[in-house]
Amino acid sequence: MLLKNIHNDLIGNFRIIGFIEGISYLLLLFIAMPLKYMMGIAAATKIVGMAHGLLFIVFLIILMQAAQKHHFSLKDSAIFFIASLLPFGTFFTDKRLKELEERL
Repeated sequence: MLLKNIHNDLIGNFRIIGFIEGISYLLLLFIAMPLKYMMGIAAATKIVGMAHGLLFIVFLIILMQAAQKHHFSLKDSAIFFIASLLPFGTFFTDKRLKELEERL
């Protein structure tokens, strides 16, 4: 279960923030931006964009912490970062994070 490691492990926290950040990115792209550009509701992108930006910063901080603590390879760290820039990317990297989490 995704929430089981919320307080116990940095990789578990990284998986959770990746999931939340991924959802916020999808909300920004597929809800807030259409509301802004099709309906003229600019507040949608301001609110969702700010939330996504903060979540992205937290994601990067936890990525750096987890990479240092658990000795992620440069390749894995780069994949996690690049995937966070793509829609649905953090959901695909969750499998790799789960594998790393189970090894510990």
